Amino acid sequence: MTNSAQTPAMKRINALLDGNSFVEVGAYVTARSTDFNMQAQKTPADGVITGYGTIEGALVYVYSQDAAVMGGSVGEMHAEKIRKLYDMAMKMGAPVIGLIDCAGLRLQEGMDALDSFGQLFSCQAAASGVIPQIQAVFGSCGGGMAVAASMADFTFMEEKAKLFVSAPNALAANNEDTSGAAFQSEEAGNVCMAGTEEELLSSIHTLVSVLPSNNEDDMSYSECTDDLNRVCEGLENCSGDTALALAMISDDSFYMEMKASYAPEMVTAFIRLNGTTVGCVANRRETYEEGEKTAEYEAGLTASGCEKAASFVNFCDAFNIPLLTLVNVNGYKNCKCTEKKIARAAARLTYAFANADVPKVTVTAGQALGTAGLIMNSKSIGADIVYAWKNASIGTMEAVPAVKIMYSKEISESENAAALINEKAAEYQKQQASAQAAAQRGYVDDIIEAADTRKRVIAAFEMLFTKREERPSKKHGTV
Repeated sequence: MTNSAQTPAMKRINALLDGNSFVEVGAYVTARSTDFNMQAQKTPADGVITGYGTIEGALVYVYSQDAAVMGGSVGEMHAEKIRKLYDMAMKMGAPVIGLIDCAGLRLQEGMDALDSFGQLFSCQAAASGVIPQIQAVFGSCGGGMAVAASMADFTFMEEKAKLFVSAPNALAANNEDTSGAAFQSEEAGNVCMAGTEEELLSSIHTLVSVLPSNNEDDMSYSECTDDLNRVCEGLENCSGDTALALAMISDDSFYMEMKASYAPEMVTAFIRLNGTTVGCVANRRETYEEGEKTAEYEAGLTASGCEKAASFVNFCDAFNIPLLTLVNVNGYKNCKCTEKKIARAAARLTYAFANADVPKVTVTAGQALGTAGLIMNSKSIGADIVYAWKNASIGTMEAVPAVKIMYSKEISESENAAALINEKAAEYQKQQASAQAAAQRGYVDDIIEAADTRKRVIAAFEMLFTKREERPSKKHGTV
């Protein structure tokens, strides 16, 4: 059903989509420019295969750049094909998936090629929040194409690919491969997932299967075969590694984490509850693999973690995906690097949660202390339902430091300061920092057994299914 040769670009499309579902559009388009001996150049499909097909029966639009045609560079007609693909996707309300292998701007076409990038950016901006946009980098992705990749909702990157605005050798005093998958996924946070070509295509296939097709589509559903009242024994042991907790409560343990390598102390992931896709944000203090602890993280919010979570919350809100938050945080990370950005990053996360009008459920699995606890989707900023595990600690700060501040004079004059601190700390914990105290004041809706988290959260989302919330009329916020 296509006139294009079986190039790597086409093979990626066939590997991604349902069998024999791809229909190519614009297969005969070639470059129009004749400057700089371009008339002698053969540009089949002008270096990009565009068309539509299905993933598990759902319509998607795909473009795949062909590095064999002028390096997959973006010229006038190349971009025009992608623009028309976006037009079709917007009319049909279906996701756009870009498979990137691009040398950048086509210099032979000069301003026409430059304008084509502007047209591409404009399409992406118009589609943002309307249809899901996914891009995966399989070869080179430099300059303006790197900007386009970052405008997508989800960006994947093959292990050997290159993603950069400025090439590593163009950076002064640089001795690191800033274009590599490790840097882009672990340090820059521009990539949701890195892996082999096969792994990425499989992950995109899975991601599309759990996302709504557009912002007006009903939430993505599947038939739930798991027990809705399943008790999750031992869940209280997962308060440190909340990724394990989320996998345990999800239907059939489905769990798909985004940006797992970046700011790993903050989890952003999709799970399924009663067949419905749910976006999850959670604090993580440690990581376990096959029962062995592999990493530990500080219990405070970081700027990178807040930015990562805010972006994820905004996506879920745009596409009407319910939000579940697991909280275990005791403040903010204390370091100069974090202090440069934490106020702004925390403000953006606060705004993202407060501004989201989708169903929002929060479970305090460990600590929720100070304003950091408030930021993690507390009742105070708009959570619809807040649960707490029995041993959760909710308040302004940990009991011992609080007592040392409040009773500093008495402690300094006491003959047995340790006993006084312990006595007052126990009193403070009970009256001001316990789940019971928070529930008595209405900040927690119910104190639950950890093992019952799955059925209680499912019931809460069922109740919130028809949620409607009016907001002040405005063009958009500015936080």
